[in-house]
Amino acid sequence: MDTSTLFIALVFVLAGLVKGVTGMGLPTVAMALLTLTLPPLEAAALLIVPSAVTNVWQLATGPALYPLWLRLRPMLAAVCVGTAAGGWLLSAPKEDAFVSAGASAGAWASLVLGLALAVYGALGLSGWRGRVAPRAEPWAGPLAGAATGVLAGVTGVFVMPVAPYLQALNLDKDDLVQALGLAFTVSTLALAVVLTCRGNWQASAAGGSVLALLPAGAGMMLGQWLRGRMPAAVFRRCFFISLLALGAHQCVRFAMA
Repeated sequence: MDTSTLFIALVFVLAGLVKGVTGMGLPTVAMALLTLTLPPLEAAALLIVPSAVTNVWQLATGPALYPLWLRLRPMLAAVCVGTAAGGWLLSAPKEDAFVSAGASAGAWASLVLGLALAVYGALGLSGWRGRVAPRAEPWAGPLAGAATGVLAGVTGVFVMPVAPYLQALNLDKDDLVQALGLAFTVSTLALAVVLTCRGNWQASAAGGSVLALLPAGAGMMLGQWLRGRMPAAVFRRCFFISLLALGAHQCVRFAMA
């Protein structure tokens, strides 16, 4: 096993562990670390199978899938539209104005990823939790979904701003975990379609993504085991500090490029 393969396997073990403990974070942690050595599109392609399988696993264990589906349909549709837009932006040819102006698409993707990680880490550490009134959901849900989709298409990270939005709906613990699994599943499938249509998820990428499921699944099972044996608040604090540090690193790397 070469150094690169070992690094990728360890990344997925760590990302799966975070997912097992907190219910989210696999694509966030994996993309933050994989893009240290891989282009964003290549890293996103590796994430498809591990992210999809672990999200369906999380989705299937909740208590109230159909009511959540009915409530969140507008947001989920907007996620798909935003993912298509973000995937087009990242994969646009060099002569397109969006890409030719300034840095490359990959560099801009790293900056967006860094900002998303830093903002989410800071929000998590602050303990801030917003509230979305029921009357605001018809417009707030699609807005959060579209923004999440664009970030997912550009960076492969599905967590911002859908996770803070779902937390602001004041769902109970089990419903929140299931809603996150539903949103992440739709985002993953939408990203897989975008990457396939753009020619970035072919047989070789699919094979690597399937293999990445093994360390990710092992990490998730370890995380679930740890979740019952350590204070969740301590782990989440360390998790958000790590996200903030990784996000700052991505932004500094962009500034120094």
